[in-house]
Amino acid sequence: MLTERQGERLPHWLAAVRQDALPSLHTLAAGLERDRDAVIAGLTLPWNSDVVEGHVNRIKMLKRQMFGRAGFRLLRKRVLLA
Repeated sequence: MLTERQGERLPHWLAAVRQDALPSLHTLAAGLERDRDAVIAGLTLPWNSDVVEGHVNRIKMLKRQMFGRAGFRLLRKRVLLA
């Protein structure tokens, strides 16, 4: 489903998980079921936010590295130069 963009298979997978005896998967399936339309769209549509998520992840990493060690001015300079 993930690599081949087959979101239409999600309802069948959820049904199979409900019949299984794995409580951890039941919790995951319940979470996916709450927002089923969005999950199916995410598994099916070609659009994603990889580049944006990469930048957010990089900025958060820089923030964690600099937390408590330097002021905002140095953090800002590192973000702008990176």
